Amino acid sequence: MDAITINSFFLIGAALIAMSVLLSPVSSKLGIPILLVFLFVGMLAGEDGPGGIQFDNYSTAYLVSNLALAVILLDGGMRTRVASFRVAFWPSVALATIGVALTTVITGLLAAWLFHLSLLQGFLVGAIVGSTDAASVFSLLKGRSLNERVGATLEIESGTNDPMAVFLTVTLIAVLGQAQADMGISFFAISFIKQFGVGAVLGLAGGWALWMIINRSTLPEGLYSILTLSGGLVIFALSNYLGGSGILSIYLVGVFIGNQPTRSRHSILNILDGMTWLSQIGMFLVLGLLVVPSHLLEIAVPGLALAIGMILLARPLSVWVSLIPFRSFSAREKWFISWVGLRGAVPIILAVFPMMAGLPNSQLYFNLAFFVVMVSLIVQGGSLTKAMSIAKVELPPKPEPISRAGVEIYPTSEWELFIYRLKADKWCIGAPIRNLFMPEGTRIAAVFRDQNLMHPSGSTTLQEGDTLCVLAQEKDLEALSQLFSEAPEKSSLARFFGDFFLDINAKLTDVALIYGLDLGEFNVDMTLHDLVMQHLGATPVLGDHFEWQGLQWIVADVLDWKVTRIGLRLPDEEDNQEEREEESESTVVS
Repeated sequence: MDAITINSFFLIGAALIAMSVLLSPVSSKLGIPILLVFLFVGMLAGEDGPGGIQFDNYSTAYLVSNLALAVILLDGGMRTRVASFRVAFWPSVALATIGVALTTVITGLLAAWLFHLSLLQGFLVGAIVGSTDAASVFSLLKGRSLNERVGATLEIESGTNDPMAVFLTVTLIAVLGQAQADMGISFFAISFIKQFGVGAVLGLAGGWALWMIINRSTLPEGLYSILTLSGGLVIFALSNYLGGSGILSIYLVGVFIGNQPTRSRHSILNILDGMTWLSQIGMFLVLGLLVVPSHLLEIAVPGLALAIGMILLARPLSVWVSLIPFRSFSAREKWFISWVGLRGAVPIILAVFPMMAGLPNSQLYFNLAFFVVMVSLIVQGGSLTKAMSIAKVELPPKPEPISRAGVEIYPTSEWELFIYRLKADKWCIGAPIRNLFMPEGTRIAAVFRDQNLMHPSGSTTLQEGDTLCVLAQEKDLEALSQLFSEAPEKSSLARFFGDFFLDINAKLTDVALIYGLDLGEFNVDMTLHDLVMQHLGATPVLGDHFEWQGLQWIVADVLDWKVTRIGLRLPDEEDNQEEREEESESTVVS
């Protein structure tokens, strides 16, 4: 490769990445997922687009996509709270195994019928597109305030369901290619156990080992993120080499490190955030270059039927069947989880497997996977905001500081600097700092007024427009944000948590006297806590609600997985309409 070719490669690559970044604001204005923008840029630069670049190197695309996916899953794992596993682990496992298998079978039957394939070939198509995509889910849910049970289930499912899809795809390729004559149930069982078992063990053990190495190493700050990424990739590759799921391993590495006191944690997360964006752009650009749009037109009608069948039939059925044992999910939540079964890079990567194995119809499998991904991103990804509103799984956005940064006081420091700007309607305007009810152990480190640094003391009076720099820890974030910052306004969520708030330990008899409720045969010693347990079970999350005595009761505050406050919302016409709709849904389901 000569210098001119290398320079041309750099020029074209950098130009495509820059174009993708500059076009990213278009996605929010048009209401389409940003990943779709990256994909379209790659298609425009490809063989059928204005760029005219001919790229058909599937091995290179496979390499780039796997590397990018590993980075994305490491970052996603580090941002997943391990506490979420308490309410979402088993539902996610059910969706990642039973759900993927059911989606594979139903989609496979549709594919076999629509494209005149054998059952095994149809099932291979189903396996390729059977799993939700972590890159798509993490990207679209990032920054959105969802019911924790729903949000955590979707994130953990997308991070753990790829091994099942890989297992099914590889197994069906082996059967169709007759790679092994003596394949039997034992072969499939061993392959399944290796995918999940080796992947999980190496992920957790490797995560612990990498965490110990990070915390015991003394390095320049910028090298910790490189050490984290390179260590994660080592575990990813080792897991794949031993027959496990590298995808599952590197996700669990991220989960372990992200939930432990880790040296230079904030710096690692900041750098990984940029690398994740670059990985997403690079991966979807390469995949966009790989496809020939004119080939997609040949399968457009049956391909659209397959995609819609998967979205409206295969995914919902698999979700509802998988979540049968978990009664904590409402009908609306199951419907939303069904709708957010986003497909992305993983199905396209899996579609490369048959091409590399030289199977008949491999080009059809690839084109179908790409078409299904495009429809999924446009239809499901583009309607995510509307779906959240209809399913009522969106929580009011929490007030946040305008910025935050880690303070590395000691190697595993969890201290941060939160930055707030005071608005006119905050009660603390005109009050001296000594009168503020700040969380114990937090301090206002600096105050900026008119861009000038002040030296605050207890008598310093706060004014509108002051910028406060507060030294605290993440556990103090909610209290500080309630005190100093404004939550984004959203009229539709104004009464989300209710009109009145009651202590969870209040007795029902006392509440009944105030609001004129008829307790009937209820035990006089029952509390609101007993009522919540009766309607919502043992693991309610913020935003869970139920209707009782004609009123809406909403979980308004949760501390350490224990409900502390209940919101009470008085009925209005909208609530009555929703109640009638839910009764109708319940009748249909039963």
